[in-house]
Amino acid sequence: MAIHSMTAFARREQKTEWGTFAWEIRSVNQRYLETYFRLPEQFRGLEPVLREKIRKAMQRGKVEINLRITDTDKSTGNLTINQNLVDQLCNHALKIQAQLNNAVVNPVDIMRWPGVMQAEEQDLDEQQAQLLSEFDLTIKDFLAARASEGANLKALIEQRLEGIASQVAIVREQMPQVLVWQRERLTTRLAELKEQVDESRVEQELIMLAQRVDVAEELDRLDSHIKESRDKILKKGGACGRRLDFMMQEFNREANTLASKSINTEVTNAAVEVKVLIEQMREQIQNIE
Repeated sequence: MAIHSMTAFARREQKTEWGTFAWEIRSVNQRYLETYFRLPEQFRGLEPVLREKIRKAMQRGKVEINLRITDTDKSTGNLTINQNLVDQLCNHALKIQAQLNNAVVNPVDIMRWPGVMQAEEQDLDEQQAQLLSEFDLTIKDFLAARASEGANLKALIEQRLEGIASQVAIVREQMPQVLVWQRERLTTRLAELKEQVDESRVEQELIMLAQRVDVAEELDRLDSHIKESRDKILKKGGACGRRLDFMMQEFNREANTLASKSINTEVTNAAVEVKVLIEQMREQIQNIE
């Protein structure tokens, strides 16, 4: 399955006999799925249907759906006159006219009276069907945009994982030299004391010191986290943002321990670089569904 970004945009416009309408869908990262609709009043009834379509298409993100409609001249249909209402208005107007010394009654004023002029009702069911059909296509474009951005994020994360693997290899290569250097350092300090020291005691101290600076366990865990993230999470795809975010916590824990055990410049630099790479991944993961 593909990995989807929570940041995307899609727009589709359609011209019909009754008007031109355009769907716009945009989203940003959000912990849960939130949907916001901006629909013309006559189509507010579509909101539950649209919400369900969005819910089936994605799991996380703040999604805004906007429908814009521009009516055409044909959308209002042919105008007709409510003759019964006109007759009543004229009769009353004539009576008023007689009382006002034959004041002129303006026909336009009669036409402006609510309910006198009527437009043909449009087929709302047909319009809704066209809107929903185009909305399905807009969702398809929207998901394609999310998948495209998700593929970019996946590539960036894989690059950082490779970077961490390289730093782990550097530390592994340094560890034998670190242990030799630590032994020489301890031996030199003991020689400076110019006292006879029990060799068995020296070996015990060296063993304890080696245990304190040994980072093999942390390196093994970092390798395990890399494999888990790359082979089991990124490769599987789907809605994996929360799981990747948890893995960043595990990465960070091992990186902190590695930094605390650093006793030379190379290991310290490697630990710092690992923490930088982890933070870069964490920022990218915030946009993954």
